[in-house]
Amino acid sequence: MGQIIFIPREIDPNEPRVAASPETVKRLAGLGFDVIVEKGAGLGSRIPDQDFATAGGTIGTAADARKADVVLKVRRPTDAELKGYKPGAAVIAIMDPYGNDAAVAAMAKAGITAFSMEFMPRITRAQVMDVLSSQANLAGYQAVIDAAGEYDRALPMMMTAAGTVPAAKTFIMGVGVAGLQAIATARRLGAVVTATDVRPAVKEQVQSLGAKFLAVEDEEFKAAETAGGYAKEMSKEYQAKQAALTAEHIAKQDIVITTALIPGRPAPKLVSAAMVASMKPGSVIIDLAVERGGNVEGAVPGKVVTTENGVKIVGHLNVPGRVAASASLLYAKNLYAFLETMVDKAAKQLAIRRDDELVKATMLTDGGKVVHPNFAKAAEEPRTEPAAVPAKTMVADATEKKPARKSATGKSAAKSPSSKSEGTA
Repeated sequence: MGQIIFIPREIDPNEPRVAASPETVKRLAGLGFDVIVEKGAGLGSRIPDQDFATAGGTIGTAADARKADVVLKVRRPTDAELKGYKPGAAVIAIMDPYGNDAAVAAMAKAGITAFSMEFMPRITRAQVMDVLSSQANLAGYQAVIDAAGEYDRALPMMMTAAGTVPAAKTFIMGVGVAGLQAIATARRLGAVVTATDVRPAVKEQVQSLGAKFLAVEDEEFKAAETAGGYAKEMSKEYQAKQAALTAEHIAKQDIVITTALIPGRPAPKLVSAAMVASMKPGSVIIDLAVERGGNVEGAVPGKVVTTENGVKIVGHLNVPGRVAASASLLYAKNLYAFLETMVDKAAKQLAIRRDDELVKATMLTDGGKVVHPNFAKAAEEPRTEPAAVPAKTMVADATEKKPARKSATGKSAAKSPSSKSEGTA
């Protein structure tokens, strides 16, 4: 009998994604693993148990986690789940560790070797493993679909015998993976699109997608990008100038989509209550950063708020999960590509090389200890104050030191909406 990989059904009722697809189950079995998928794990992503079984998997129960050498998940394991894992098991998931020191410590105490997929370094060999890009790409698409659903008018210009329907004016704030896909999707639907970001490198990318770029292009703007292609936090002076520029612009928009995130910090406030109040009744704002503090004043996580002046502020949680059938297929491939690098093909078993750059960048806990440099010191020294890094910041600041990728997910790279870095969501 080979080593066992377990795919659980996610406990969070708001998480419909699954960490495997029939394709990846077949490929994992081909590597020599016995794959057990918990009954019903894929139903939220339109994958029936029979599809996993046909691909070579075994349908099991949550108790099968105890036998697993590898556990592939979407979200960080809960304390209850950790009790069901055997010490030494490798657990790979989107761990969301910042501000969750107790959860990281619990994984170390459980003796698992935990890997945080969102810490994947932005280097060429890891492009296919980049979960932030694969999931944010779909979030950007879904943001436009959600906006169109809330907006009670047509998006494209329509010229008819009865008159002309004007195109919806759409403004994208934050041009990372999600922002670029939002631009592309809104353009496909016929909207007139403008976009803004603090990084000068994205101006050309925005224009290449047929949108207009809006920014205060001063000296600070020209230096507003890290070596890894992420956004830097801008000075209060720049923020004030940018706010003045965008305030007048926002008042004329029908749809605003905000995606801005800064590694290791709360999401920056981009849209004030005054800006919201200046918008026309029926306008829609989608805040993709709502889970990390939000870009929009008045956004409520998990709610669609209608303001006194009739503007809808949409704060959906887990936006990639709103297109779970697509998101799970991409995420499953991200996991498979990473796990494959840790498999001894001849012996047909897991062989973690702890000196590998992918392992060093993503390993959170190992051998009963917190080993990731961003968290190890905090684990050794008891805290007397709250964590300095805010909760729910998914982009690892460890990746900032990596050189900007020049292709599939690099900010300074190609111009397709699915090939940009995650400096914004």
